[in-house]
Amino acid sequence: MSRIGKKPIAIPQGVKINISGNLVEVQGPKGKLQTQVPHGITVEQQDGLLVAKRADDSKAALHGLTRALLNNAVQGVTTGWTKELEIVGIGYRAELKGKGLVVFTLGYSHPIEYPLPAGVDVTIDPKQTKLSITGIDRQKIGQVAAEMRGLRPPDPYKNKGVRYAGEKLKKKVGKTGAK
Repeated sequence: MSRIGKKPIAIPQGVKINISGNLVEVQGPKGKLQTQVPHGITVEQQDGLLVAKRADDSKAALHGLTRALLNNAVQGVTTGWTKELEIVGIGYRAELKGKGLVVFTLGYSHPIEYPLPAGVDVTIDPKQTKLSITGIDRQKIGQVAAEMRGLRPPDPYKNKGVRYAGEKLKKKVGKTGAK
């Protein structure tokens, strides 16, 4: 039995759940999310709890996955999700142009423009080196953060680039002088 799949999801105050077939719609104070439930998994609402059940043991892997996706949706519409990025390097920075465009200066010959998808907000600190990506869809937030990090991944020799906040990097030793 899936240990994660067995856990019921507590439904906070102000969150409405609508189950129709294999589509679960979660609506809360921050917005509305839809989660697709795979065949063989059923979702039931019982006295303030959301429970995922599976038909047989062949769906064990999907059981825990479905429960985790539903939990992410419930948490997203109540508190939201946040990813933090840091930009390290002389002259490396990011700035917000308008509402949906982030412009990065990352040591290339040109600035890089990154359009933000719908439902994702970015705030940048005054030093223009720390980004905070927020939204209700956890998968979308993680994807945007990964794409921004991919614009200039951290260099193992100089530790320059875009990294997640708190990411530990192992600095490599460069060439030693000829003896």
